Amino acid sequence: MSLLAKVCGLTTAEDAAFAADQGADLLGFVAHPPSPRHCVDLAVAEAHLDRAVLVSVAERAEDLLEVARRHGFRRVQPYLPAAERECGVALLREAGLFVLLPWPDEPGQAALPADLYLWEASPAQTGVVGGSGQGHGMAFPPPGPFLLAGGLDGASLAPRAAALPPSAGPQLRGFDAASRLESAPGRKDAAKVGAFIAAAHHLEHP
Repeated sequence: MSLLAKVCGLTTAEDAAFAADQGADLLGFVAHPPSPRHCVDLAVAEAHLDRAVLVSVAERAEDLLEVARRHGFRRVQPYLPAAERECGVALLREAGLFVLLPWPDEPGQAALPADLYLWEASPAQTGVVGGSGQGHGMAFPPPGPFLLAGGLDGASLAPRAAALPPSAGPQLRGFDAASRLESAPGRKDAAKVGAFIAAAHHLEHP
């Protein structure tokens, strides 16, 4: 089974349509105004709801749920405060949403249930919540199937997959990339997007 390719940080209908046409399995749309990849008009995702993921930094899961329902998202990638994380994730899943749960590479996290995890660099390392474009040491794997994220592009997928800890390799389901696929912040480079998707699909689930 081929691994999944998630193209994240999409801001325009043109870039979203291109990634979808190239075969991206998941398309990430960021709802977080401080981010250079903030999608001002989430309506651009509505043509791709079969694979769209709402990526949101929110104080309350209820706020994220309201945005997801307004635009028809079926999948969410929630960045919630630590005190809200467990109850918030449960609320989103109870509402019928597929939860792609961010899993920073750091110790001491509760093994919360999720549909899929996103293994990325810790905010303690990067200074930002998600979307840093930085790799990580792959020292603290998620408790279930995951997408690997952090400084990825088409050329780096095979080496990073090969470097996974033996216990984590069987749980790898695909890759997430954003900043390394850009021509400018928030705008995708067609060649880089195509190469990333092709490289992910060339690899197979261990």
